[in-house]
Amino acid sequence: METSYLQSFMLVVETGSMAEAARRLNLTAAAVAQQMHSLEREFQVPLLARAGRTVAPTPAGHRLARSAPLLLRELGQARAHVNDAGASGELAIGTINTALHSLLPDILADFSQRLPHVRVFLQSGTTQQLYQSVQQGGLDAAVCLHPSFALAKTFGWALLREEPLVLLAPRHLAQQNAHELLRTQPLIRYDRSLGGGQMVERYLREAGIVPQERFELSSLVAIAMMVDRGLGVAVVPDTVLDWPDGRSVVRLPLPGASESRRFGMLWLRSSARLAFVQELVACARRVVEGRGGTQAAVRVPPTDGAPAERGSRPLIER
Repeated sequence: METSYLQSFMLVVETGSMAEAARRLNLTAAAVAQQMHSLEREFQVPLLARAGRTVAPTPAGHRLARSAPLLLRELGQARAHVNDAGASGELAIGTINTALHSLLPDILADFSQRLPHVRVFLQSGTTQQLYQSVQQGGLDAAVCLHPSFALAKTFGWALLREEPLVLLAPRHLAQQNAHELLRTQPLIRYDRSLGGGQMVERYLREAGIVPQERFELSSLVAIAMMVDRGLGVAVVPDTVLDWPDGRSVVRLPLPGASESRRFGMLWLRSSARLAFVQELVACARRVVEGRGGTQAAVRVPPTDGAPAERGSRPLIER
């Protein structure tokens, strides 16, 4: 039996829709339907039935949905046992781009010290791309944002940080009101096709601010550099990338309440390398705690030319 079919079945049950399950899996609805037919042939019983515009599990489907998480875990443990080589092996990790330049090196340093014989492969991408790779078994874990939808029970998730929106502005504007800066200064906009950019768009709309847009791009690292060059201001999630000394950018709190994006680690509970993933999660939590907890404080550096404290520089991540 294909374990990926079983994972697809759990997603169909969770969403009540083959079309929605197919969208999340980056498959066609016909492909998901074929997987469900294969499972029904395997178990020799109907597992799903139409209920209006949705699908719902049959009594047999309900029984399978209850037993599937345990079955997937046991299959994963069996694979790990068959391929057990002690504390050696391989781990494929996905990461959003700027995590690779912030938390991840410290996480991997801790992990490599504890499991020196585990070879690590890294793959960067967007959260959606990484979610799909974990779902399909191409990655063992991903350091990413929480997807915009509820996760199926087949996934594990460890929240590492909650990141509210802040305003990045040139240091000489640090004493001005954030909303006034957004109305009067050019805006370097975070890409609206991304979840964080959509958070920014909702905040501006709710605050009744129509900005003077100058640039729109997806790299938060580049956005901060452009603010540093005096090209405008930007609303971004408050993240944890350390900047070298001498940057002339400050982070200003926003007057209105904003959403926070959730940054953490994602994996399949049935992973054959679950022990390695759990150790990676433990390393990630130690690194985050060592940097002051799960949420960055928003502080304004001094404006009289004195050097800013380390934690008060703009810390950003994509």
